Amino acid sequence: MENKWQEDEIDLLELLDVLRRKFLVILLALVLGAGVMASYTIFLVTPMYESTSMLYILTSSTSITSLADIQLGTQLTNDYAILVKSRTVVEPVIENLGLNMSYETAKNMISIENQSNTRIIYITVKSDVPQTAMNMANELAAVTAEKMAEVMKTDEPSIVDHAVLPTKPVSPSLKKNIAIGALIGAVLACAVIIIQHLLDDTIKTSEDVDKYLQLTTLGVIPVKEGEQTTRKKKKKKAHRSSSRKAG
Repeated sequence: MENKWQEDEIDLLELLDVLRRKFLVILLALVLGAGVMASYTIFLVTPMYESTSMLYILTSSTSITSLADIQLGTQLTNDYAILVKSRTVVEPVIENLGLNMSYETAKNMISIENQSNTRIIYITVKSDVPQTAMNMANELAAVTAEKMAEVMKTDEPSIVDHAVLPTKPVSPSLKKNIAIGALIGAVLACAVIIIQHLLDDTIKTSEDVDKYLQLTTLGVIPVKEGEQTTRKKKKKKAHRSSSRKAG
């Protein structure tokens, strides 16, 4: 058991050494992955903008002096959240703003948020056009207040905050995508290097002889750099000659 553990440990160290020797390749893959993802984000991904308006649900006919009023405010908040994305509200918004889009498209651009223990609704619109995001968020707040007052036979809720023109996109995140691309590039490079190493069963050192053939090496004859170069040249000339004869 101890020998197997030692062998696994040596193999792991060997893989780490292989990766260390291929550091420049991994670094190149990291830079390439970051560059590809940056180019994709800048040139192919459409930036999206968000703008948010706020509605206060309690009206002048209700107060927060009793538990019943507080419960009523919570229930109204849930009703408003559903009403904002209904056809009753969204279709008039599309018509009022003269937007060339379907109800489903507009609905998917809208998100509603209600923080716990509050009677405030956040109406957020996400669009690739900043002006459209702002106009829709403001119009949704106005139409929702009007429709809810009509349905509930009560006063219109107050608009706490109007949407403003967004100046920076909320997505995509260039830094995040570059980091992801760099990580993917480095991981893929490491995977390829490790797989190539594991599939390479050629014997290169005396350690390989002992490892794969279970034979003891009596001696090693070193090859000088000049001799190794000469052998490579001879092999190339022989290959060229055989190619010419075959032609």
